[in-house]
Amino acid sequence: MKRWLSKAETALGNHSDRLNAINIFPVADGDTGTNLYLTVRAATEALGGWGNGAKAGPSQTVLRDSGAPLHGTGVHGTPVHGAAGHNDVGAVLAVAGQAAMEKARGNSGTLFSVFLCAAAEPLAGHTRLSSPLLAAALNRAQIRAWTALSDPVPGTMLSVIEAASRAVSAVDSALNGDDSNHALGLALDAAVQAALEAVIRTESQLDALQAAKVVDAGGVGMLLILDCLRSAVLGEELQSELLDGLHGYDVQDPHIHTSMPDDDGVEVMCTINLSPLDAATLRQRLDQMGDSVIMSQLGHSADTDGKYRWRVHVHVREEAPAVAVIRALGEPTEISISELAQARNVEVGDYNGHER
Repeated sequence: MKRWLSKAETALGNHSDRLNAINIFPVADGDTGTNLYLTVRAATEALGGWGNGAKAGPSQTVLRDSGAPLHGTGVHGTPVHGAAGHNDVGAVLAVAGQAAMEKARGNSGTLFSVFLCAAAEPLAGHTRLSSPLLAAALNRAQIRAWTALSDPVPGTMLSVIEAASRAVSAVDSALNGDDSNHALGLALDAAVQAALEAVIRTESQLDALQAAKVVDAGGVGMLLILDCLRSAVLGEELQSELLDGLHGYDVQDPHIHTSMPDDDGVEVMCTINLSPLDAATLRQRLDQMGDSVIMSQLGHSADTDGKYRWRVHVHVREEAPAVAVIRALGEPTEISISELAQARNVEVGDYNGHER
């Protein structure tokens, strides 16, 4: 899992310029590649000392390796050397997902964080990935991602996650829950192929993409992330030809977003503790005043007041009314406010913009 996220960080860093270039939905702000890269980087940094006895953050639990080597072969016969089976795959991803959520950037980064946190849940207590577990993880992730958004739209990374989930479930069903490495390899191959086909379909699913003759940037980012998972598990290189022919993705293609009209308004993000009723109230009020509303619960434990921790994301015309609505229900932290009309240099601080 550490190798997967590290590969994803590198791949997204290498592809961020092209992802930014075709980023025109939901707003043409040209930052999807940057947002995904920075969000995944937060996840990898959280796992920097995992299994090495290093101290984790206050909300994390460190599982120490037994020190005994694990020798064997990977899915396609690649030699494997690593720590023995006391590491919990779900716990590792939960730590990564929590860190990603706390520092998520933009729509794409927030949805990837939701994906990671949700995928961790069915994997809790397991020391290795298998086709049945991958099917359960992707199913949980696609359900959570769709429901995190108040107004989910097909033709985005949501569709890519769903397609990958359905493909893996089909493989798992056909193989009757086979938990062998071979079955896992087939499932990962199917996930990436289905994700690619879903990315290609995005162009015809959204009018804005069809008019610009590009595929969805967030969908391509998710495709890269899934191919990194395949690469890490199978011990194979990334599939360099995977993105060949995607509309708008050639190096010589222009930065489509620069020719699009500026979007008025701002993106507001924060973390806040809310009761279930207050969370529903906040979602409703933000839906009324803006769009791209994403609310995802961080963890499953309530505090002593019965409140849960939430990550909140919204696009609004003006920041002051949105911040006022949020503050009326609790005390937000990690507030970031950024203009939609320009590539984001996110300012993290209090409402007045004073950095902390």
